[in-house]
Order: sequence, then structure tokens, then C-alpha cells
Amino acid sequence: MKTTTRDNIVLVANEDSDDLARKVAVAMEVPYTAVLRKQFQDGEVYHAIPGKIAGRDLVIIGSTHDDRALQEVIDLIDGCHYWRADSINVIIPYHGYSTMERAKPGSGEIPKGITRTRQLFRACPDFVGFIDLHSEAILHAHGGNIHTKHIQTDRLIIDKIRAMGNGDLVLVSPDYGRSKWVAGLASRLAMPHTAADKDRFATDRTLVHQVSSVVQDRIAIICDDMIRTGGSIIQTAERCRQAGARDVMIMATHLVLCGKARQQIQAAGIKKIIGADTYPGVVSDDLLDVYSVAPMIAEELIKQLRVV
Repeated sequence: MKTTTRDNIVLVANEDSDDLARKVAVAMEVPYTAVLRKQFQDGEVYHAIPGKIAGRDLVIIGSTHDDRALQEVIDLIDGCHYWRADSINVIIPYHGYSTMERAKPGSGEIPKGITRTRQLFRACPDFVGFIDLHSEAILHAHGGNIHTKHIQTDRLIIDKIRAMGNGDLVLVSPDYGRSKWVAGLASRLAMPHTAADKDRFATDRTLVHQVSSVVQDRIAIICDDMIRTGGSIIQTAERCRQAGARDVMIMATHLVLCGKARQQIQAAGIKKIIGADTYPGVVSDDLLDVYSVAPMIAEELIKQLRVV
């Protein structure tokens, strides 16, 4: 069974995941190798990985939140093959398009959650780990020759909630689709939980009808895998207050917060959002309480690579 040593690991990242990758390198106790980049006047981008690659174990950290970031991860994988890396191991902290994992029959829709994941897999990395996926369906978008793993942050979420030390907390799922996961968290925390009744009437529009009275006189923590526009989260928060919640906060791994989501969430009276540093550029401030997934990624890579 193959093992490796820390001095045989080369850890790189796509540009937008540089900060997180540096934290992972510290947690793994390996050097961080900065990719050399420059853009030519015609828009073409030059990449180079300094140092020896042949025979070494490459680690690539890269969120795929937009087209450029995805292409850069694919370029890094292919480049490592070109220079004869011994193994190529990829961590995708945030995977874009992951909610588009299926298409309606006869619609002509492109299920980009699947098609974009296939683009990654066609570059033939040895291992790909995804953090807190919206759907595990994309894990199987390959021919069986790639080791994939859904890396879940449940223990980090539980530690964060437990540290609040408040007996009046209740966990709330923004819809029934996430209720089983939220119920699992609540069980491990010995806390009550409930789910909002939500209908989707457009691609990015939802209507939240009601929340159980279990939230009455409690602090409701709305738990989800990501916040994008924040629309359903805001509606769920309003229903929690109508059901008697004393206060509302949000817990979500991926803090995308596109457009005016942040301002609208604050305008809705929500004073705290807890989440991870998986989405590029997210840092703690007066609204966001951000914890790092770097130690967890490092732990997973050390196990995957069998570092001795």
C-alpha cells in the first residue's frame, strides 16, 4: 500500500483559493507552492508550477465557483499529468453549479452540476474531495476510475453551535429536503428542531409558508448548505419570528451571498451568519462569523495520501 512523506507533497491552488490553501499547507506542515501566473494582452493565461513535479504527490485546492476558476483547476490537473506527477489529489471547497444536478424531461436543460463535474473527472485526477455538496449525485459522474469523497463539515458545525452554550436554541431546516440532515445535527446536540414548509415556483424563487411553534421563545438557527440570494432564508426567518422565535441566526457552510443578499439579510434583522471559508474571499466581520475548514481538509489529505 502506497505511502508518502511530507517532503514529497506539492500543494498548489487556483488563484481564488490561495488563502485557504495556505492555511491547509500550515495545517499539513508542508510548504505552499505558489503557481506562477500572467495574462497576455490577448487574454491567454500562462501558468507554471515551480519546482520538481515528477514522481511527487500533488495536492490542488480549488473552488470552482465560476468558469475561470473551474478551468484553472482543470489546467492544473492536466499540467501535473504533463510533468508526470505520481498522484494528483484535488479538494473542491465550493463546487459551482452543484444545485443543477438534474434536468426536467424534454426541457433541453443542461444539468451543469453533472456536466461540469465530468469536465473535472475527464482530466483524470486520482482523488477528488468535495466539501458539503448540495447533492451527492455528482460524485458518480465518472467511469469508476476516480476516488471521490463527500467531505462533510458536520462536526465543525456541531462544535460551533455547542460553543454558543445556550439552552434555548432550536435548529430549523429551510425546507423538508434538508430536514433529515438538520434532524441529525439536532440529535447529536440534544436540541429540538423543525422544518419550514417551502414551495419553489421558479428557478431561484421560493415561497415559505409556515414554521412549527417549537421555535417559540427560542433562538432559531436556520441551517443550510449554502446562502446565495438569501430569499428563502429571509422568508424562513420571518416565519420563525411569526411563530414566536426570540431571535434568528443562520448557519450555512458556503457563504456565496450574491448580489444584495447581505444587505437584504441585515435589513431583515438577522445579525449573525455562521459559515465556513469555502467560498473565496469570505472573512469574519460584524455580520459573518467564519470558521476555517483548513484543519479538516489537512486531516483528510493526510489520511488519503497515507502520510508517514
